[in-house]
Amino acid sequence: MYRLQLVFYCMKSQDTPKNDALDLQKIIAIVSVVLFVIKAFAWYLTNSVAILTDMLESIVNIIGGFVGLYSIYLSGQPKDHNHPYGHGKVEFISASIEGSLISFAGLLIIYQSVLGFKNTSTLEKIDYGIILVFITALINYGLGYLAVKKGEKINSLALISSGKHLQSDTYSTFGIIVGLILIYLTGLKWLDNVTAIIFAIFIFVTGVKILRKSVAGIMDEADDDLLKEFVLFLNTERTENMIDVHDLRIIKYGHKLHIDSHLTIPWYFNIKEGHFEVKKLEQKIKHKFGNSVEMFIHTDDCKPFHCKNCIKKDCEKREAVFTNKEEWKLEDIA
Repeated sequence: MYRLQLVFYCMKSQDTPKNDALDLQKIIAIVSVVLFVIKAFAWYLTNSVAILTDMLESIVNIIGGFVGLYSIYLSGQPKDHNHPYGHGKVEFISASIEGSLISFAGLLIIYQSVLGFKNTSTLEKIDYGIILVFITALINYGLGYLAVKKGEKINSLALISSGKHLQSDTYSTFGIIVGLILIYLTGLKWLDNVTAIIFAIFIFVTGVKILRKSVAGIMDEADDDLLKEFVLFLNTERTENMIDVHDLRIIKYGHKLHIDSHLTIPWYFNIKEGHFEVKKLEQKIKHKFGNSVEMFIHTDDCKPFHCKNCIKKDCEKREAVFTNKEEWKLEDIA
């Protein structure tokens, strides 16, 4: 019986996807400024409270865009003495800031909309306002869609948060457009404020969800969906020398994954054979989850009680007859 600590790093260069994310976030930050100017002009033309609240949210977009840009840049920096696991967790901080700003924007919009009921000023050039705001909505949604897809591909919470923020902004903007159309057709000014309030609530809820997810990341809360996907992968790729897996942990550091696990192998394997088994598992994990994975795998020796479920066919040391192969379950190995 022996215990062997095997540490493998499969951290190949992520420059290309990380640079793509950084470039996309730069575009998001710059475009957010342009869209703010367009919405400000639309508000100037129409004197609409709904457009004013949409413009106020664009200020949050600008702040969030540049915070996200810095966090993606910082998370891409290599490990150092003070940050042995890298800088990836800054993305959770970025997402928490953005989630807080989104929620605050929702509350601010509600406040401004309530005040708007007392506003006796008339609305003007609603048709121009509808066109301008519609253009900003299309641009926002396109950028948000690209950001979410890219963020999911490289596991960047900062980029995903930016994308969802833009998409939530789009939904609220489309709602405001619907309200403006109704105002244009009916002349009912109070619809301007009601529309703003309805979609401000939606914005607030979106911000709270982003904030909740970012806090979970900072606290290293287990990602059940990711763990279930990983357990399914292990069952699919299981070899006869992988007798058991237990004490599985997966922690996210921005776009990187840290996997910690114990792997049970035949007790009579030497160091070279044990290294080979872990190396095979490492290669399969890299193929499935990408190169942004850091693995710490501790090997354990098998025990007689493993024999009845062990699928190894040529084992000369077997002490019990094979009965059945047990599928690994999350509650048993994590």
